[in-house]
Amino acid sequence: MFDEADLLPLSALQHHVYCPRQCALIHVEQQWSENRFTAEGRAQHDRVDRPEAETRDGVRTEYAVLLRSLRLGLIGKADAVEFHGIQSDFRSDISYFKSHEEVSQISNLKSLVRVYPVEHKRGKPKPDHCDWVQLCAQALCLEEMMQIEISEGAIFYGQPRRRQQVEFTPELRAETEAVTQRVHDLIRNGKTPPPNYDEKKCSACSLFDICMPKRTRRVEEYLADAILQI
Repeated sequence: MFDEADLLPLSALQHHVYCPRQCALIHVEQQWSENRFTAEGRAQHDRVDRPEAETRDGVRTEYAVLLRSLRLGLIGKADAVEFHGIQSDFRSDISYFKSHEEVSQISNLKSLVRVYPVEHKRGKPKPDHCDWVQLCAQALCLEEMMQIEISEGAIFYGQPRRRQQVEFTPELRAETEAVTQRVHDLIRNGKTPPPNYDEKKCSACSLFDICMPKRTRRVEEYLADAILQI
């Protein structure tokens, strides 16, 4: 079990799967820069980061839900969590998700038919699992907090404007826990990995000018060649 001071942001998992160097620049070196993609993504998150909940056709949607896992050492916020099959008087119980109170103080949780986390992203589905890992980590936090099992969730992508359903398979859960451990190791070691230039990923990264993947790689290759000549 982790202490509160050692909890890592859920977003770090997505950063690490996308690029370990990006993860270290943000979470070890505390570097950040905004570009069009990050600004659009932040604007989309702001639209769902609101205190009001809504209930429609037996589904209650809570926004900006606080999450935590002391087992995995994670903390963060879900864009939205849907509660399917709830009763109309569920409002009195939902304050738990705004304050990290003990689950034993919450009534009627076992009467929920389904808990369904939904993450919002500005772009298109990515070829890697970085978004899936982030969503699965949210589900693992909810499972620990509520003492339930969650089988699936969804990612809403802004460009196609539709959801992609994600099943929390044993393989995805194992990958998520493995990534979590790697991020903890990265933060603990405090070392930024060398760049691994990927034209598509790097060109979309807001940290490109800070990272300088091409220039840094050339310097490292030069030093490696120089060492071989000694």
